[in-house]
Amino acid sequence: MRIKYLDNIRWMTVVLVVIYHVIYMFNSVVTAGVIGPITQGTQYQDILQYVLYPWFMALLFMVSGVSARCALQKQTDKEFLRSRTTKLLVPSTIGLFVFQWIQGWVNMSVSGGFAQMQDSVPKPILYLIMCASGTGVLWYIQLLWFFSLLLLLVRKLEKGKLDEICKKTNMVALLVMTLFAWGFAQILNTPVIVVYRFGIYGFYFFVGYFVMAHEEVTDKLEKHAVWLTVAAVLLGVAYTYLSFGEKYPEVPNVNSPLACAYGWIASLAIMGGMKRWGDFSNTFTDWMARKSFGLYVFHYLPLSAVALLLTRTTTLPPVIIYLLTGIAAFLGAYLLFEIISRIPFFRWAVLGIKKKKE
Repeated sequence: MRIKYLDNIRWMTVVLVVIYHVIYMFNSVVTAGVIGPITQGTQYQDILQYVLYPWFMALLFMVSGVSARCALQKQTDKEFLRSRTTKLLVPSTIGLFVFQWIQGWVNMSVSGGFAQMQDSVPKPILYLIMCASGTGVLWYIQLLWFFSLLLLLVRKLEKGKLDEICKKTNMVALLVMTLFAWGFAQILNTPVIVVYRFGIYGFYFFVGYFVMAHEEVTDKLEKHAVWLTVAAVLLGVAYTYLSFGEKYPEVPNVNSPLACAYGWIASLAIMGGMKRWGDFSNTFTDWMARKSFGLYVFHYLPLSAVALLLTRTTTLPPVIIYLLTGIAAFLGAYLLFEIISRIPFFRWAVLGIKKKKE
């Protein structure tokens, strides 16, 4: 039985990821690997990055932790590992060599690296570099597979004891966990490639599995959804105002106490608020939920390709470039998903979809 509000959180967050990447492609704060600013003066549209970055991917890991709990109620550990490996590890490894190298080529073209290397680097090495560069948004499912593997080990060690304790988590404990969110944000962060934040994202994933998967806990969040939402908005305004213009994905901004507090309270508010006001489904939400994985995996390729094409071959107004890039991201992703999901081998290698038995 699907948990409707979790499905809605997932697809809505993925939609925000796409919109974030449209803004990110032309942002004036973190310009490495993107096209960069296309408007004069202060780009106030960049504010969206500060509003979203502290919580939207963390929230996806939290929801994924709850989903892992649901899966393990129906699967053995071996079945869970097999399904997660097919769904997550295969697309983020084999998929790089089969399809995502194209994303790597576009990424290198955007940054100018491809033109510099194509004549001096042997073609096989260049292909491997494009595969690595094509990882892009797949970092999320790489980490998710690692956390799923670690979860199986933790389950064997804790043998249900930790689960019983977490079931009793109250609002005071949830607020105190803001300190844990800040603490985990300080550790296990990879240099250079700043998205691989094993500490904080692992924390959210395991909180999702051990804490948020219990209705006793989410019922409390639902009850206090209003004031949590108000607190999240106030923290978000304060964080955005104080941080605007700073490199938000990098230390010290990304793991500051204010960023971590905003991210944690916003996640609690969304979990409680969506359970209170977003626990429904209809034809549209069901369709969006089914397509959300494809939207996530494929959106950045048409987005970056069209952004590159428009900025290098046209003199269109910036607002039109933003609009066309966003449309390309959504329509291109859905089109690629429909095509790739129907091609044998490719649907397994790129999307982790097995051939259905008759």
